[in-house]
Order: sequence, then structure tokens, then C-alpha cells
Amino acid sequence: MNLPDNLSYTKEHEWAKIEGDVATIGITDYAQEQLGDIVYLELPEVNDEVAAGDTFGTVEAVKAVSDLYAPLTGTVVAVNEDLEDNPEVVNEDPYEKGWLLKIKISDMQEIDNLLNASDYNSFIEAS
Repeated sequence: MNLPDNLSYTKEHEWAKIEGDVATIGITDYAQEQLGDIVYLELPEVNDEVAAGDTFGTVEAVKAVSDLYAPLTGTVVAVNEDLEDNPEVVNEDPYEKGWLLKIKISDMQEIDNLLNASDYNSFIEAS
């Protein structure tokens, strides 16, 4: 399982790449493996507000439909339009081409609530 050290993680299996006050968000390699083949994503619009811990969309896979949870609070500044026609990219490359959205973070202190790769790995192993 791939867990890049430069990302932060949630117990709901989302990741965040923090660059200044912008976070790129996606689902982890573990999450896409558990879901199986992803066939559809419902994502927010640019300028929508998301709140840490709240749902911001859904991911539909052959096995199940799951909610997506925001790791941080902020305003959506970009959505990965490529996933509309090619949701399977999340399975193929969850950390690069398969990113879901980017938000402008409104509360930088929330970053402290996220897990590092080692802690996330321990969480998965204990599940």
C-alpha cells in the first residue's frame, strides 16, 4: 500500500497535501482498494464551502457508495474535471492524477488534527 510521507491523512481515508493555505484532497490508496472499481464521483462546485469532518461528496464504486469527508475547512478553489469522464483514474493514481479537489484553508490549526503517514498506517492495521 502506498502512503506518501508528504501527505496528511484522516481516519475516514482522505488525504490532504498542504501547500501554503491550499490543500489538495483525495482518497487514499487503501480507500480505493477497499472500494474496488470507481465508476462515479459526486464532487462540490468551485466556491462551495466545506467543513472539516463534514461530507463534501460521494464516491460510487462497483461494491459500494461511500461519503467523502473534508479533512479541513475551506472554500473549494478547484475540482478535478478529468474525473467526470474518467473516475477510474482515482483507482490508478489516487495521489497524483486522481486528486478530487483543492480548497483554500480557512483554519490552519485544523492541520494539527490530521494524521501523518505512520499514524494513518497504524490506524489501518488496527482496524
